[in-house]
Parts: sequence; C-alpha cells; structure tokens
Amino acid sequence: MAESLRDILDAAARGEFPAADGGTSVVPQCGGRDAGVLAFTAHSVVFTDDADEGWVHKTLASLGCDPLAATMNARFLAAFAERTGRATDTIDVLLTGAPLPGRPEVTLEEVADPGHPRVVAARRRRDGVRVWATDGGVLVLGRGVAGRLEVAVEVVEGARHRGLGRRLVTAARQLAGEEPVWGQVSAGNARSLRAFQAAGYRPVGSEALFLRA
Repeated sequence: MAESLRDILDAAARGEFPAADGGTSVVPQCGGRDAGVLAFTAHSVVFTDDADEGWVHKTLASLGCDPLAATMNARFLAAFAERTGRATDTIDVLLTGAPLPGRPEVTLEEVADPGHPRVVAARRRRDGVRVWATDGGVLVLGRGVAGRLEVAVEVVEGARHRGLGRRLVTAARQLAGEEPVWGQVSAGNARSLRAFQAAGYRPVGSEALFLRA
C-alpha cells in the first residue's frame, strides 16, 4: 500500500490499486484545501488532517451497513463533514486518462481573462488553471487533489449530442504533456460519463471531496 495520497493516485493511474481487503486507509491531506474520501474496489482511502484513524474506523464500525460501502454511506459523510468543519457537494465517479500524442481535433482558443466565469469557478478548487474556448464549449485544466491534473468541460445546450464533449476531454489528454488527466463526474451524469469513456478514460473509483466553506 502506498503511503501518501499522491502515491495512491499515481498508482491508480497506472492501474495499480490498494488490496481489495475491505479495509480503509487514512492518510494526510496534500495541502489545506482538499480533504475527502476515495473508494476503490473493496478498499477506501480517507485523506484528512482533521480526523484521526481511530475516529474514522470507530465511526465506520458504528454504521451497521455493508462495510464495503461504509465510507460512501451518507451518515459517514455527514459525520466527516461535521468532524472536519467542511462541506461536500456530491459523490463523483473518478476517471483517469493517459496522455495522448497529437493535436486536438477541435479548434481551441485559450482564455486569458482572469475574470472569465469559468476561470473564477475553477480557481476555487484548482491551482494553475488554464481555460480554452471553442464554438459551443469550454475546456478547463488545473491542479486539484494532491496536485493531479484535472479536466472539466462545459458544452452549451445548442451544441450537445454532436460529440463535442468527447472531443474536448480527448483534447485534455493531448494537452497534458506526459501525465495522466483526471476527471470527476457526478454518478448521475450519464451523458458526461459516456463522453469520458468514449474518449478513453477509465473509471477507477468514487470520490467525495470536502472543502471549507
């Protein structure tokens, strides 16, 4: 088992996961912004500086639910939020895609304006944010949890159902240099999940990210 959160994520990007032993590992945060829970197949990782390992395991044991699903149980997430003084929006499917050679097939123009709404929104959760615009869509890359390279895209209503989302998340892999790209997609957002998978991203687990108000 890797010791740091970044080690765990790097290994997952290579297809190497924690042992499917039904356990939960507790590791420190990588910086003060991001705390949360990662659930892989039959093993979870809680990353926090505000809740010790004893509290995590005691709280999970008290739930009386399937232990393999306990870290994503609503009662544990609520207790974690109260313990850490943080809040979460949703449980996301976590996906990753290896870097790709070549140039994006969609024409992109980088947005330099720091007041652009997508720049402002992305900077709340990521560092080193870069934003590109194309006809009907926006592509965002930035450093998120443990410094991983994260992608987010937005496609306007009139440009949907034409494969633009797939082309944008594919472009992210081509702009990534030599590192994997990570995507976080709400579990109910089937349209986005299909776009990421069509672009070659692999689901590796689920994630609940907690931020301070």
